[in-house]
Parts: sequence; C-alpha cells; structure tokens
Amino acid sequence: MIYLLGGSGYVGQAYQALLRRRGLAFRSLTRADVDYAHPGALAKVLRDARPQFLICAAGYTGKPNVDACELHKAECLLGNSVLPGIVAEACTEAGVPWGHVSSGCIYNGARADGLGFTEEDTPNFTFRAGPCSFYSGTKALGEEVLAGQHRVYVWRLRIPFDNVDNPRNYLTKLMRYETLLEATNSISQLQEFVEATLACWEKRVAFGTYNVVNPGHVTTHEIVEQIQKSGVCRKDFKFFADEAQFMQRAAKTPRSNCVMDGSKLARAGIAMTEVHEAVARALREWKKAT
Repeated sequence: MIYLLGGSGYVGQAYQALLRRRGLAFRSLTRADVDYAHPGALAKVLRDARPQFLICAAGYTGKPNVDACELHKAECLLGNSVLPGIVAEACTEAGVPWGHVSSGCIYNGARADGLGFTEEDTPNFTFRAGPCSFYSGTKALGEEVLAGQHRVYVWRLRIPFDNVDNPRNYLTKLMRYETLLEATNSISQLQEFVEATLACWEKRVAFGTYNVVNPGHVTTHEIVEQIQKSGVCRKDFKFFADEAQFMQRAAKTPRSNCVMDGSKLARAGIAMTEVHEAVARALREWKKAT
C-alpha cells in the first residue's frame, strides 16, 4: 500500500492516474481523512496503517501563478516549509520511507561553467541568496528542513507540462499569456516525472535529492516555434523586450529561470525523454480541455 498526500493537485492527480494504471494499491489521504498538517495526526495514521511508502505531493503553489504566494505568505510557508518537517517526523516515527515533491525553482540561471545545476550545488534563488519569489524561498526552506533525513527522496520538479490542456500545464500557459518572457529553462514532462519518481522507490535507488527534469534545456522561443509548427495554436506570440519590462508590466515577484542537470537520475538507471522531443510529442498528442 502506498499513501499519497496532495492527491487532488495537478501533480497529485498524475500520481493517482499512474498508480491506477499500474494496478498498485494506494490511498490518497485527504485533509478530510486526517489533518496531516497537524503534528501527531499523520504519525498516528501511519503507525496504524503501516504503508510501504508515502508520496508527498502536497504544497502551496499559488493560482494562477507564484505571484499569488506573495499575498498568501502564511499558507505558502506552512505548505512548503513546515509541512515537509511534519511529514518527515511522522514517517520517521512510523518507520515509513517516503518521497517529497520539491522544486527546481530554488535556482536561477546556470552554473558559472554554463552547465546545469546539480544536486550538489547550493540553491541561489532563496531567502538566503535573494532576491527571490516567496514561493521559491519557502521551497528552499522545505529542503533545508529535510537535510539529514535518511529515508526520503527529494524530487525536484521543474515547470511541469504534458499533452492535456490545463491551466497548470506550462504549454497551456504559454498559449494563454498575452505576452511572454524569453528565457532558457529545464522543464519536466509530468507523466515522465511521476513515473521516474515512483521508479526511484521500485528500483530502490539510493535515497537523496534528484533533479527530475527532461535532459537538455529549451528556450521560450523554441517552444513557441514548436507550438506554431504543430498547429495546436497559431496566434502571433508577443514577447517582452526584456526581464525588466516583464517585471514592470506583468509580475509581482521575480521568476526562476534555470538550467538543471538530471544526470544523477540517469546514472541511477532512470531515463527521461530529451526535452525538445518531449515537447514535440506532447503537442502531437494534444488534447483540448473538455
């Protein structure tokens, strides 16, 4: 039995779909079942049920984007910084190994050598190395809370996308925003992300932190060109002149745009599709919202 926290969210729903497709026994634990953000409540449930593994996809991202986190800082701090510590204590007490969905948004840019950030690189888009968004700051604190834990995977998700039209889908966002910011990023195909993270447990790879991103990196213009070529959306995409104009006209807080190195995951025997190919496949298989 696998327990899932945050099963109603964008990532959590992808986990539910994967577990059902694989025929794996799981329980999506909701706040109606137990207030798992309350110290002691989750530990009791885990002690009684003794699941084999727990996946925490719960957190606070803000809707429609991270700007909302600037207005709901208490909820953001609780969901992204405090909750991981509560889950860690509960899992340790109950002897349950687990995995935590973190974020690559704790980085900005690329390494000095031009390569992607590895799991060993100190995050540079945090409260300790600002300026940063409040969201990114809380996600970095969440990882700090988990430092030293021995039976946990920390899976860094980076700008999720897939082939289904959804407000949380990066491809949908690009098609709907009036004006775009040109940037270079690593991104994560959602279904590949949940499959790769579950494989960490199934293959019993070493616990620790993993950048779960599609190999390579991609620019906003490259994705827009693929969108236009696919015929999914043929509008005339507009771009801000630069990041300063973006901040002045469209954003309340700085954005993380970064390149990440996913080779640690590959060395563990878990492969993901090259990023341009993954985007092209998503567009070939595009499904409009119903």
